[in-house]
Amino acid sequence: MNLRVPEDLDRRLEQLAAEEHTSKSALLLQGAELVLQRHNRSRDISAGMDFVMSHDGELLKRLEDA
Repeated sequence: MNLRVPEDLDRRLEQLAAEEHTSKSALLLQGAELVLQRHNRSRDISAGMDFVMSHDGELLKRLEDA
């Protein structure tokens, strides 16, 4: 896979890679993993909220009105 990185981002990655004693490639892989984790977490939260609303929505509405 080829990846085109803007010059400013490449410079910042280069600096961080040097500070962390790792490669830019490793940093980009970590970043991709974080994006996937965040997406999965958001999806899980939405699914949990949908479940609660479908099973306890009426109860929550009654509590809101109390």
